[in-house]
Amino acid sequence: MKKILAAVAASAALLSGLPADAAPSHPMPQKTQYDLQAHRGGLGLTTEETLEGFAKAIEMGVSTLELDTQITEDGYVVVTHDRQISPTKCRDTQPAFEGDPEFPYVRKYITNLTLSPVKTVECGYQQLPGHPDQEVVTGPMIELEDLFAMTAKYRTKTIRFNIETKVEAGAAHETAPRELFVRRVYEEIAAAGQLRNVTIQSFDWGALKEMHRLDASLPLVALTNRDFLQVGQAGASPWLGGIDADDFDGDLLRAAASIDGVTAISPVHGFPQNGKIGDADYEFYVSKQMVDDAHAAGLRVIPWTVDDVATARALMDMGVDGIITDRPDHMRDLMAERGMRLPKAYTLR
Repeated sequence: MKKILAAVAASAALLSGLPADAAPSHPMPQKTQYDLQAHRGGLGLTTEETLEGFAKAIEMGVSTLELDTQITEDGYVVVTHDRQISPTKCRDTQPAFEGDPEFPYVRKYITNLTLSPVKTVECGYQQLPGHPDQEVVTGPMIELEDLFAMTAKYRTKTIRFNIETKVEAGAAHETAPRELFVRRVYEEIAAAGQLRNVTIQSFDWGALKEMHRLDASLPLVALTNRDFLQVGQAGASPWLGGIDADDFDGDLLRAAASIDGVTAISPVHGFPQNGKIGDADYEFYVSKQMVDDAHAAGLRVIPWTVDDVATARALMDMGVDGIITDRPDHMRDLMAERGMRLPKAYTLR
């Protein structure tokens, strides 16, 4: 780890005379193993985190299925972004049993519900606002084991899973306890025989440390939106697993590289996070210097969540190693335009 931090420092010193976002003077060579990640299965195309959405991404051809997990009160791993059942995405149908005092379930935290009531909730009952091309798929939340079973039918040899342990470090009572959360996700991955095909990501770097304690071979990805670093604030951010970013001069890369097992950083692409290049108030968070420093340290950079093609093109020019996107179709087109190797598209056999 000391070698990684030394490499980061050396690279920063070497580049200190260059503007942080200096544009390349000539076209950069294109990566042959660019990581195209379908965010929540590609929510711009299909209701998020459904088997149909993940299957569509596999058949289109992506490198990685990106997904979120939550843990029910009785320890099941469900695939969902939201710790609290969202009324925008899901609606109640009927109680799990007559007279259930927990009913209705929408707006309740998943960690406070067993699997049975969670499965009664109908998700995808309407198109998600802001995604006019989204195919609406209605049904209950899926479990992580359901996703592994579905993808096994495609006999995929190259598809990977980027699984987020969505521990809410800023409000720990709203998700399952960190150790339980991480252990249950790990157990499901191991039971499916997928340990070699996953990366584990989290905004909660304490969860990354816990996963490394369970299995030091798993590649970890440090997610951040910059604000979670809490640079210049007294004490350590609750999101960084005991790390104080100010001990690393507020540097994301150096802080993340101090965690054993981290192989990549996954920062928000810029601010506002739903903005894009060309907007008057938009600024990149990712920079060419950040990418160069990461590569010098042996780490990859995969920003989230990028749907705008012009913004993605600029990030590619910075040398990022992949992209997390709601629109894998648009990003595949961009990759083809630039002569990049496309991920394999699979069909059911």
